[in-house]
This record gives sequence, structure tokens and C-alpha cells, in this order.
Amino acid sequence: MWYFYVLESRRTPNYYYKGSTNDLRRRFSQHQNGEVASSSPHSPFRLVYYEAYLFESAARKREASVKKSGAAWGALMARVRKSLP
Repeated sequence: MWYFYVLESRRTPNYYYKGSTNDLRRRFSQHQNGEVASSSPHSPFRLVYYEAYLFESAARKREASVKKSGAAWGALMARVRKSLP
């Protein structure tokens, strides 16, 4: 499986990291431990959303779509905010 995921920084208000991976647990751990250069200044994180895909290309396409389109990001965050405590 491949995953598109969104992390929310617990340190930096309104900072969200969007990515894709084939091992969500490993990748989340890397973000938490500061092993990802682009996100390390903003750790720790909480996983707020993910989607599973059968193919890498589909997960990467979703990631690119959300990063490129403000409308896609806004719609996704509206769903995420409704489900968060």
C-alpha cells in the first residue's frame, strides 16, 4: 500500500506537512525524530489524515493535487477539522 498523509505541527501553529510513503509508521517516526530536513523545525507532529492507495502513482498524484490546488487543500481541511477533537 501507498499512503498520502497530512501531519499537523504541535510546535508551529497552522503548519501542515503533506507527503506520501509506502510505510506510514516509519515515515511518521522519521518526522517525529527530526530526520526529515524540511519538517524537522516544526516537530513534533500529529497525524491528522491519511488515504491509502494501491499504487505509488496514485498517492503521489493526490499529494501533488493537494499541494497545488488551494481548493483541494481547503476541502480536505474542512473534512479534517470536522473529525478532530
